[in-house]
Amino acid sequence: QVQLVESGGGLVHTGDSLRLSCAAPELTVSLYTMAWFRQAPGKDREFVASTPWGTDAVDAADSVKGRFTIARDNAKNTMHLEMNRLKPDDTAVYYCAAAYRLISRDPDFYYYWGQGTQVTVSS
Repeated sequence: QVQLVESGGGLVHTGDSLRLSCAAPELTVSLYTMAWFRQAPGKDREFVASTPWGTDAVDAADSVKGRFTIARDNAKNTMHLEMNRLKPDDTAVYYCAAAYRLISRDPDFYYYWGQGTQVTVSS
């Protein structure tokens, strides 16, 4: 599989904003459902947000809806997660993922994955 590459994680304070980026050097992001998942220590991987292939629509988990937004930058063939009003509960490793012509919140349906980027939100 071709791997994705995340960047932009870091240590921030409650209420701060952060922008995560996902580079896709060997696939065209407009042809894939692109998504972000996160995983905290000792917990299962959790769906965060996605944008279906061929559209600019956004699906976001209730826990982040209204605070996070996801978008492709087709000109740069990248995908981004804009994170606002961050909370300590948002602390996790964040992964970008791509699914070929599928729409799902289930990580098992995603074929391409990045290595993850750590986001830590302090009180």
